[in-house]
Amino acid sequence: MPSSFWSSWAWMLLLPGCAMGLKKQSSSAQSDIRNCSVSPPFLPPTATETSTQLNALRQRMQSYNISAYIIPATDAHMSEYIAKRDERLAWISGFTGSSGTGVVTLKKAALWTDSRYWTQAERQMDCNWELQKMFWTNAIGKWILQEIPAGENIGLDPFLFSIALWKDYTRVLQDSSRGLVPIEDNLVDLVWGTQRPPPPTGKIYLLPNAFTGSTWQEKVSDIRSQMEQHSRSPTAVLLSALEETAWLFNLRGDDIPYNPVFYSYALLTASDISLFVDRSRLTAEALQSLRAVCPGPLCVQVEDYDQVRARLHAFAQGDVRVWIGTEYTTYGLYGAIPKDKLVESSYSPVMTTKAVKNAKEQELLRVAHVRDAVAVIQYLLWLEKNVPKGSVDEFSGARYVDKLRREQEHCQGASFQTISASGLNAALAHYSPSNTSSQKLTVDEMYLSDSGGQYLDGTTDITRTVHWGEPTAFQKEAYTRVLMGNIDLARLVFPSETPGRVIEAFARRALWEIGLNYGHGTGHGIGNFLSVHEWPVGFQSNNVPLAKGMFTSIEPGYYQEGEFGIRIEDIALVVEAQTKHQAGEKAYLTFEVVSLVPYARNLIDTSFMSEEQIQHLNTYYETIRQRVGPELQRRQLEEEYEWLRRNTQPFSQGAMLAASLGTLAATSLVSTLLPDR
Repeated sequence: MPSSFWSSWAWMLLLPGCAMGLKKQSSSAQSDIRNCSVSPPFLPPTATETSTQLNALRQRMQSYNISAYIIPATDAHMSEYIAKRDERLAWISGFTGSSGTGVVTLKKAALWTDSRYWTQAERQMDCNWELQKMFWTNAIGKWILQEIPAGENIGLDPFLFSIALWKDYTRVLQDSSRGLVPIEDNLVDLVWGTQRPPPPTGKIYLLPNAFTGSTWQEKVSDIRSQMEQHSRSPTAVLLSALEETAWLFNLRGDDIPYNPVFYSYALLTASDISLFVDRSRLTAEALQSLRAVCPGPLCVQVEDYDQVRARLHAFAQGDVRVWIGTEYTTYGLYGAIPKDKLVESSYSPVMTTKAVKNAKEQELLRVAHVRDAVAVIQYLLWLEKNVPKGSVDEFSGARYVDKLRREQEHCQGASFQTISASGLNAALAHYSPSNTSSQKLTVDEMYLSDSGGQYLDGTTDITRTVHWGEPTAFQKEAYTRVLMGNIDLARLVFPSETPGRVIEAFARRALWEIGLNYGHGTGHGIGNFLSVHEWPVGFQSNNVPLAKGMFTSIEPGYYQEGEFGIRIEDIALVVEAQTKHQAGEKAYLTFEVVSLVPYARNLIDTSFMSEEQIQHLNTYYETIRQRVGPELQRRQLEEEYEWLRRNTQPFSQGAMLAASLGTLAATSLVSTLLPDR
């Protein structure tokens, strides 16, 4: 699925003339958004009345002597997805988008979100709220300075703000005679009261050894070795991201939709291990695993989840140095450690170690993608047969592919909300259908399906775009160039430790050549039965350099506003490349694509492709036949097997010859025009 909002927003700013997949507000749609300029204000049925909760929040603010309160759309672990009980911004404002910040003053309320969600916000918020469209900390700070007089205070929950974001707000308000006050009692929670969803009660379970790359004891030993080798010799590592504790201890839960994680923190020293979690939720097997060798350095002390800050503060009074990953540590925990006892890096050693899969983890993910390919092929065949009948809409399609995945061995559900988008909806990169607003699929429009599964042996994410009728010449060229970008990046050979941002342009080059582009990131890491967006792997500026054993998505696209959208996404493993020469000790790297579903044959125009690109495509199709074909036959899915065989036929030698002649002709022309070259 498309990479994070930040990459998307950055490209929108850099490339304002490109089609960014943002749907314009049409005049016919005005009745489904609010109109606060009329009397009485018009509110659609989707809007939420917020007067009661805002009045109650303002009373709380006055009791804490603050004039503004900042409310982000996140949780205490900086999670991409959050649980219902952490949807504070949604409860106070009605806005349910995944990206946003609210500020409530004693007289006003304002919400900032990015352009993907402007129309949604107008549909969901009442007229108590202003919608602000400049989604930057500076813009929020400027608004606060305009609304809050000098000498007054702005409050926030320090456990919902990253270290960097806290520093940003501090900088914006600096020398303004206004104070930024951390309030550990979350004021929205106090107002929400008993209506707030309760804490999760699902069991936290031990992942079977068959689905882990190594034991948790081996992982702990490796992290301790990294502590010893660090130049500043940290004496402890603090883990705040939910993926970190889940991966380190080989435990899983279901506290957050689509993510098999659980609320927890961990503090690891050379001799002790503390896991902060609700002990009553650990299965007997999980608890036994953690306590099997107690007492001793591999004995896990299970402590109460809510005691992490007090425990960390007490620990930091000694002669210690605490290693933190600043990207996932909140200011609330950061403030509990004296600055001279901090060892800071962007990511903790657990986060960076988890990103590089060992041989067993790599094979687990490969096998998971074979079963996932079966589900996607079943879905594409089902669509091919049923769309012409007019019996499929976006929502029913999404439900059906999710159902097919759940029927696969070891599947635990979807890895994110399925994107099922037809026609102009596919031009919205993050569109997901609902039961109340779902477009029929037709043979006359392109259809984009972006979906993934959570399997015990791996997480998957794949996007395919198809057309069942007669695509236009422009649609075919745009699709082919997106495919060319996918291939160009997948077959690239590059030096070890190359940052993803350095090579990201290869996925865009074929589009750039004709003045096209896309406005989201090119890829993201992926976990072994963990997050579908696993940091710190990817192609953005704040990702770590690519290394052998990392998995990333490769997902270029193109979005023609109001008409159609194209995205082709595969998961690929970084592997060592076989090069003719070896310059230096470090190996060169390339990608092995592990997603195994063919592309839309009727959308590929090989006349745009090079001989090398066509050969790469044919080799990939041969891999699909060899890996997925036997699995389809083993299950006696003969119709699906025939579909696979038809759709992975190699592109002809004629196409390759034409591509070759095109290259030769171009070379000959250059030689004629520039003989000295």
